[in-house]
Amino acid sequence: MSEIVLQAEIRDLTGKRAKHSRLAGMVPGVFYAREEKNVNIQVPKPVLDPLVFTSETHVIDLRLKDGTSRKCILRDVQFDPVTDRPVHFDLQGLKEDEKLTIEVPVVLTGGIPQGVRDGGMVQHILHRLKISCLPKDIPEKVEVNITELAINHSVHVRDLNIPNVTLLDHADNAVVSVLPPTVAKEAEVVAVAEEAVKEPEVVGKGKKPEEGESAEPAKGDAKGAPKDAKPASKDPKPASKDAKPAPKEEKKK
Repeated sequence: MSEIVLQAEIRDLTGKRAKHSRLAGMVPGVFYAREEKNVNIQVPKPVLDPLVFTSETHVIDLRLKDGTSRKCILRDVQFDPVTDRPVHFDLQGLKEDEKLTIEVPVVLTGGIPQGVRDGGMVQHILHRLKISCLPKDIPEKVEVNITELAINHSVHVRDLNIPNVTLLDHADNAVVSVLPPTVAKEAEVVAVAEEAVKEPEVVGKGKKPEEGESAEPAKGDAKGAPKDAKPASKDPKPASKDAKPAPKEEKKK
């Protein structure tokens, strides 16, 4: 594993006062190790960026301005939720004879897999792998060759072999898979939709009413009157205005 030299200053401002370091363009941090006293430090943001924005794991050679140096790794970084700027970082000290637990990035190699050439799609599931090992055995990254990966096939944690490293993720966890194409399923959905459109409409039973007729059939009366018979009007129609009144009878003398 490659090493990166990190020049840092010892920081006097701690707690809420650490914001003054950020205003000065510095990122506050802390170095800690077992059986050692924590050391508050700060570094310029451009110096920290190569350790934060990378796809590899590095051993850090931390060098302080008091002339001391320590071997460590970047354990944690906190970011501003709005600007994504690093606002704090933690460095964990290393001891040559002491195993540590760390996460290393997983990188896919081998170009386009066979399954993709057959119409499938790569799904990278596990991007970081949790391992345990001595500092000298820390890998920069875990490379997974996917050249021969076919459709519906996966690479699992149990398939990986890293010398002098203990894998801590579950053995059945998938690292990368090639999924089958989804075009066939979409075509089936379209076909079902088209069949639904072609179904005939349900027509109600009975004769279609003629224009002007009621849609509901008339019901007969209790005496068996025809269904088409209309009830007589209760009120007689008024006489025509032009009708002449009947002559009055003359009284007999």
